[in-house]
Amino acid sequence: MLSMKSKCELCAAPLDYAAEAFICSYECTYCPACEAKLDACPNCAGELVRRPRRVTGLREIARRTPARVARRVKRSRS
Repeated sequence: MLSMKSKCELCAAPLDYAAEAFICSYECTYCPACEAKLDACPNCAGELVRRPRRVTGLREIARRTPARVARRVKRSRS
């Protein structure tokens, strides 16, 4: 699962889970203002791409979990 960091690694600006942010393949996280100044991740030189937004809350994920687990169990028994 993607680690959703809550602040920019350069300027420490707070980043909400639904806020626009940019990440590299190692999940280094940057705000849009800092990303505009960068050509690549300063830590690993990796490509910076838009971080997916997490819009599903924990309650919704928990509500869906039993069905997801049941489907996996059915598949493994086949």
